[in-house]
Amino acid sequence: MFTKIVKALGFSLLLASVMVGCSTTQKITSSVRTSTEQLLISEALKRSLPKQANAPLPIPQGSVVKLDVIGLTTDKDIVKGAVAGWLGQHGYIAQDEPATYRMNIMVDSIGSEQANTFFGIPPITASLIPISLPKLAFYEADYQTGYSRIHLDIFEVPSGRFVGSTSPFIGDTYFNAHTILFLFKLKRTDLTSPPEVGTSIGQ
Repeated sequence: MFTKIVKALGFSLLLASVMVGCSTTQKITSSVRTSTEQLLISEALKRSLPKQANAPLPIPQGSVVKLDVIGLTTDKDIVKGAVAGWLGQHGYIAQDEPATYRMNIMVDSIGSEQANTFFGIPPITASLIPISLPKLAFYEADYQTGYSRIHLDIFEVPSGRFVGSTSPFIGDTYFNAHTILFLFKLKRTDLTSPPEVGTSIGQ
């Protein structure tokens, strides 16, 4: 009986060492946001802006516009920069003084969402025997979505008279990673040139 227990324990140790040897540990990010998350947000913002600016704006082309950004977000700088560039591409001038109109960029929502689906064996840490097993995924999916929704409120300067509002500008992006049978990894995304872990740009 004791021999069988020793053999079973030895087999368990061997199996654990093989599994641990096949596992990898990846540090997700050394910055506040991963590069993938930054791309999800910035591309969603760019895609939300209409290709034709004349239709949604109730002011003549060539107007000088002062931009203010209002929203519950820390991403105001990128929003202001994206809208300023978009206005410039369509013949408007974005500057503080002298301005004919003030444009409040209302950031309804900008950010990313994440979700996970997992089917397999979660990480195991034994208390009696110093053995730990990594997470073993028969199937796992990580879903990331970037989302942006803004609209523009426009006022005359210096009177402050309200001119009009645009309809919401909405854009989204996605980056999904799938793991099948522990090792096989698949990715699906609509991002342009997303980063690849373990590779360098230009290879």
